[in-house]
Amino acid sequence: MTTLLDFNDENSNTSPNPTFDSVLQARLSRRGLLRGGAATAGTSLLGGLALAGCGGGDDNPAATPAPVATETLLSFAAVAKNRLDAVTVPPGYTASVLYALGDPLTAATPAYKNDGTDTGFDNRAGDHHDGIEWFGLGADGKPSASAVANGLLAMNHEATTDERLSSFFLHANGGTSTLPRPAAEVDKEVAIHGVSVVEVKNTGGKWATVPASAFNFRLTALSTNVQINGPARGNALMVTKYSPDGTQARGTLNNCGTGKTPWGTFLTGEENWAGYFFRNAADDTARNNDKSVASLKRYGRNAAAASRHGWETGGADDRYARWNNSKLGASTDGRDDYRNELNTFGYIVELDAYDKTRAARKRTALGRFAHESAAFGNPVAGQPLAVYMGDDSRGEYIYKFVSAASWLAADANPADRVTTGDKYLDSGKLYVARFNSDGKGDWVELSVGNPAIAAYAGYKFADQADVLVNARLAADAVGATKMDRPEWCSTNVANGEIYFTLTNNSNRAVNPSGSGQMSPDSANPRVYTDLRSGTTTQNGNPNGHILRLKEAAAGSAALAFSWDVYAFGAESGAAPGSVNLSSLTADQDFSSPDGLVFSPSTGILWIQTDDGAYTDVTNCMMLAALPGQVGDGAKKTLAYTKADGSALTVDTYVGKAPGADKLKRFLVGARESEITGLCETPDGKAMFINIQHPGEGTKMADIADPAKYTSQWPSNAGHGAGKRPRSATIVITKNDGGRIGS
Repeated sequence: MTTLLDFNDENSNTSPNPTFDSVLQARLSRRGLLRGGAATAGTSLLGGLALAGCGGGDDNPAATPAPVATETLLSFAAVAKNRLDAVTVPPGYTASVLYALGDPLTAATPAYKNDGTDTGFDNRAGDHHDGIEWFGLGADGKPSASAVANGLLAMNHEATTDERLSSFFLHANGGTSTLPRPAAEVDKEVAIHGVSVVEVKNTGGKWATVPASAFNFRLTALSTNVQINGPARGNALMVTKYSPDGTQARGTLNNCGTGKTPWGTFLTGEENWAGYFFRNAADDTARNNDKSVASLKRYGRNAAAASRHGWETGGADDRYARWNNSKLGASTDGRDDYRNELNTFGYIVELDAYDKTRAARKRTALGRFAHESAAFGNPVAGQPLAVYMGDDSRGEYIYKFVSAASWLAADANPADRVTTGDKYLDSGKLYVARFNSDGKGDWVELSVGNPAIAAYAGYKFADQADVLVNARLAADAVGATKMDRPEWCSTNVANGEIYFTLTNNSNRAVNPSGSGQMSPDSANPRVYTDLRSGTTTQNGNPNGHILRLKEAAAGSAALAFSWDVYAFGAESGAAPGSVNLSSLTADQDFSSPDGLVFSPSTGILWIQTDDGAYTDVTNCMMLAALPGQVGDGAKKTLAYTKADGSALTVDTYVGKAPGADKLKRFLVGARESEITGLCETPDGKAMFINIQHPGEGTKMADIADPAKYTSQWPSNAGHGAGKRPRSATIVITKNDGGRIGS
C-alpha cells in the first residue's frame, strides 16, 4: 500500500510455467463481486488474538503454559469494521503504544520531535515496523524461555512512507523529490531500514521500553557486521568492491516477515529489495548481454528503470555508489564496482537478539527471492528441520528448505546460538512447490543436478550457489506453480500443517493477454471483479486467500503433500458461488491476508490484513481463528467463460466454512495502516503487534498542515510529540489479566 510505487506488487515472472500442474480452464459467471449492505455496516466479530513469535509455532515447547481448563477461546465481543483513526480492540482489552518511529534506543539520544529535524537513526526506532519476535530475559538479565515481564523485542523496519522519491515524513519540508537527492536525506532514509532490538519491561502492569538497555541495537542497510553464509559464500556472484572475496554483505534491507529458530535466534526476511537499486541505460550492453542480465531482469531490475529513492545520486562516496548496480569497472569479476551488489540481498538473515557483537548471517542455502517470513515445521528429534517460505510477488512460488542435519533436542538451549544456526541452515536441500488439480502436490528439489535445471534454456547455472542465488530462475525451470503473492506462513502447533497467506493478485485473468497475466488454477482459482466504492473496478483476485498443506508420512522431509484453501478473503455480500466461497459473514469477512501466526500458547491462528480492496469500508484488521485441518471441507468447481465463448472449469478444495465461534475480527487499525507482526509473552497474556504506515495517503504538499494528514496516529493516542503519523508497536493486554483471545 505504498503511495508512489507498490514494490510489494513486483511482477517479474514472465516464465511460461503453468499456474498449476494441469490447469483446468473455467467459465466465469458474468456477475462480478457486488457489495451488499451487510458488508458495509456489519458488526464484525473478531476474536482472541494470541501470537507467539512471528515465525509460527517454533518457540521452545518448554515455555508453553498449559491452557486454563475453564477458558473459552474466541469468547470476546467482536470489533466492528470501521474507519476511525484509532486502534480498536474488543471490550475488556487495552491497547497501548509502546515503541514508535524515532523513539530513542540509548539514554543519550534526545526524545523524538517528530517534525522532520530529528537525526541519529542508528540509535532510534526505524520506520514501517513489521515482523516481530519475543526473547525473554530472566531476573538475572540472562536469556529465559519462560520470562513474561521482561524481554527483548526484535523487529523489522521494512520501508518508509513515500511520495515520488522522498520519504517525506522524515524531512522538515517533505524532502527532495527530484534528482540528485541530498546526502543528508539519503543517510536518514537508509538508516530507518533494517532491524531493531529493544528491551521492554512490565512494571506495575505498565509496559515500557528501556532506552538505556545495553541490549538495544539497530542493524541497518549500512551495517557492516553481516556475513554471507552457506553455499554462496565466496562465490563469484558475491564479489563486490566492498567484499572482494565474496564473504561479506553490507547491511540488510526491506525486512518484512520474521521467524524464530528452535535454538532461540531471530530470522528476518529481505523482501522487495531490488527496487532500491539502479542500472544505467547502457548496462545490458556493458555486460555483453550475458546471463547476469537475465538474472537482473528476473529479479525486477531492468536497465534504466528508476530506483525507489534515488539513493545512488547522494554523492560520490561509496555508501551511495553501492546503490548503482551498473557494470562500471574494468575488472572481470566485479571487485571494482557494485555490479553484483544485488546478489547480496534477498535472503533469510539470522541474528542473535541477545548478543549484538555477533555477526548476522545471510543464509544463502534458503534461496534468494522476496522473502516474507520463515516458519519451521514442528521439530522432531532425529529428523531434519524444515523451513517454509513464500516469495511475495505476483506469480511467484512457495519454497521449503530441509536441513542436512537432524534435530537434537539439546540444541534448543545452546551456548552459541548463531553457530548452531550454521549447523542447521547452511547445508540442506531447497525445494519449490507444485500444486496439482487433485488436491495433492509435490516438492521439487532445486539442485544443479536436476535435469530440468541443467537443461534450462533460459539461464545456464554454473553451480549450486548459482541455483540458490537465482532460485526464481531455477523454480521456473522445474515448472513450479505460480501463486497469488505468497506472504507470511505459519505452522499449526496442533497438527503441524503449514498455512500460507496469498494476499492478492491483479494478474489473474480468464483470458491472459501478456504482462505476466495468469489463468486461474486449482490452488489460485478465483478471477472476479471487485467494485471499490461502488465505482473502481479491481480485477483478478483482489481479496486473496489462505492456503494450507499437510506433508505426507515422511514429515519435514516429505516430497509430497495434500492441500486445500482454509479461507477465501471476500466481502460478506459477495457472490457465494464464485467469490465468497468460505461463506464469510459481516463479523468475519476480510481482504488481502498478509501477516499470519499461530500462537504456541493458545493455538489461535492470527490473521492480519494489508488491504487496498476493502479500505473504502474499513481500515485493515486482525482476525482470530480456530481452524480445522486439511480435507475437512469439499471440492468446489468454478465456472468461467473465455473470450471465444467456450466454457472453462476449475476445481478447487475449500476447507469447512468457519462458524462465528471459529473466526472473529479482533482488531481494526488506524487509518491507512497495515496490521503486521505479532508475538506474545510465553503465558499469552501480553501481545505485541505492529501498526505500519498510518496516514500513508497524505500528500507531500500537505506536510505543513497537520489538519490535512490522513492520520495523526499515534500522537492522537498520546504517544510522543508532533502530529506526523508514525509506524509503531502496540502491546495488548486483557483487563482481567487473562490470556489474549479468551
